[in-house]
Amino acid sequence: MSSSDSAALRRTALDALHRSLGATMTDFAGWDMPLRYGSERDEHVAVRTRAGLFDLSHMGEIAVTGPQAAALLNHALVGNIASVGVGRARYTMICRADGGILDDLIVYRLAETEYLVVANASNAQVVLDALTERAAGFDAEVRDDRDAYALIAVQGPESPGILKSLTDADLDGLKYYAGLPGTVAGVPALIARTGYTGEDGFELFVRPEHAVQLWQALTEAGSPVGLVPCGLSCRDTLRLEAGMPLYGHELTTSLTPFDAGLGRVVKFEKDGDFVGREALQEAADRAAAKPPRVLVGLVAEGRRVPRAGYPVVAGGEVIGEVTSGAPSPTLGRPIAMAYVDAAHAAPGTAGVGVDIRGSHEPYEVVALPFYKRQK
Repeated sequence: MSSSDSAALRRTALDALHRSLGATMTDFAGWDMPLRYGSERDEHVAVRTRAGLFDLSHMGEIAVTGPQAAALLNHALVGNIASVGVGRARYTMICRADGGILDDLIVYRLAETEYLVVANASNAQVVLDALTERAAGFDAEVRDDRDAYALIAVQGPESPGILKSLTDADLDGLKYYAGLPGTVAGVPALIARTGYTGEDGFELFVRPEHAVQLWQALTEAGSPVGLVPCGLSCRDTLRLEAGMPLYGHELTTSLTPFDAGLGRVVKFEKDGDFVGREALQEAADRAAAKPPRVLVGLVAEGRRVPRAGYPVVAGGEVIGEVTSGAPSPTLGRPIAMAYVDAAHAAPGTAGVGVDIRGSHEPYEVVALPFYKRQK
């Protein structure tokens, strides 16, 4: 990357701090983000066994406010957002009129007429544009709040204890997929019990000018229990082990939620029409009549790592395609998620392999997720 290219990348409020920690930086969706600080494997293991600290300030925050904010979101998204209680969050999707997935989202209801929509970095502008367009005729405002927030996540079994030492917010009463306003290390924050690692943890939305202070306070509070800074590389292996989809891999505009095995997020019973309803109803009927390819887990019998786009094979025929693959630090073997024909999707199906550069490597079909934390 030339210096002029790197100058064009957006930088988070924690950029100088990442560099001072020796982070390897990478271009991710137009942002200069930490890929790793040291060993990806060590960072991954820290989150599984102790705690990790992530800068997620590249995520796209969009505020939706006004008397008809709920009605707008019910029209624009596939979920029933009007039924989300104040202080709670919901995983949902925004689809095109043809049912293709534009992005998967988390929507927080901050107040009666105030919502925070969090989009993936790579799709933030697309989601903002779609919501703005779909807001026509609704008494509601869509606002780009990407510059208003830094987002820091602390994830792992030690994360509740670390955060408790820095806040008097009621963390014990904070359920999974809920958020509450509070103060952390003297910094005003929206404290959300959400994450993308398969572990318990929190995501802290703060003003950018408070990000360094919060990061340093979390680092100090977490150091006695082994908290480490973590980059995007281990975030990817953590979410893969947890069977969580990544936009551009498991989710694309060429797939509907029903094709992705996530038809449960589509709420046909909600009031009013919504974008993509007709196409999604057809997709649901198709899926019921003839199951589409199924997203499954694959565990390598050998050491070769499958990558996105590699064909999945059985009996000399291509039966699917790998969407994500990596070595799994927890399982100690390469793993992958893949869409495969329904006939080969049952766990334990014999004779399934991945075509890795012409060699058919044997893989075991398993149910997702690969890893589930002990409650």
